[in-house]
Amino acid sequence: MMRGRWDLMLVVLLVAVGGCATVQSQPAPTSTLDKLTATRSIALGYRESSIPFSYVGADQKPVGYSVELCTHIVADLQRQIPNLQVQWVLVTVESRIPALLNGTIDLECGSTTNTLGRQEQVDFSLTTFLTGGSLLTLAEAPLGSDLRSLRIAVIPGTTTEQVFKTFVTQSAAAVQFVPVKDHAEGLAALENRTADAYASDRIILIGLALTAQDPTRFALADRYFSYEPYALMLRRGDPAFRLAVNRVLARLYRSGQILEVYNRWFGRIGPPSALLISLYAIEGLPD
Repeated sequence: MMRGRWDLMLVVLLVAVGGCATVQSQPAPTSTLDKLTATRSIALGYRESSIPFSYVGADQKPVGYSVELCTHIVADLQRQIPNLQVQWVLVTVESRIPALLNGTIDLECGSTTNTLGRQEQVDFSLTTFLTGGSLLTLAEAPLGSDLRSLRIAVIPGTTTEQVFKTFVTQSAAAVQFVPVKDHAEGLAALENRTADAYASDRIILIGLALTAQDPTRFALADRYFSYEPYALMLRRGDPAFRLAVNRVLARLYRSGQILEVYNRWFGRIGPPSALLISLYAIEGLPD
């Protein structure tokens, strides 16, 4: 009887030790910088028609303000990680966060607003731009102060949609929302008159109008409906990679080189606002 008890205790002990060995042998999670070093590749997410931040250019390659910021970041990483190659991955409003979480992309170079809700899933760089929600219409049918009975095209799942639905609820305006998949479809909804207005961030609406075949066909509402701080999106819990990204952005802001980037993508619109200049000054953190 005694021998049987000792045999049982020995089996339990061996199982426990084996279990501990199994736990200890599991590889620790790797950071993004470790991943880049191991694969010599970085995956950057871009949008198809978020003009002028992130879109497909005439040569069918990603271009735009946010895309250029990401290329500066990659250039700095390439000095630390030789032969680092770039893989561009097209993302949408719906796929951008899942693509980051599942490792399809390492950094999102688009027009994403930094919100506390999104910070529950992902992390963000320093703020890269400030804008706000507004409405684009046809010039022949400008908006008045009353939004009643309007058909407003909007991309589902965006902060713009949330803001306008809240505004409509609070103002008791009888608005019909027309879902569109992206900015190009929103502009098309205006042109083919299936919507009376397209809701998005004001700076994107300006970019859409400027790149249209006839920009004079469009008009902007003279009010902002929200505050939208843009930032580059990355995975949570990776302070080393976030610091690497922020070092490059802060250096661009601090040196004034960011104004050259701004002029390349927004020069036709006019100089940066006092608010944007203040942002660059505040976010130009010292090394």
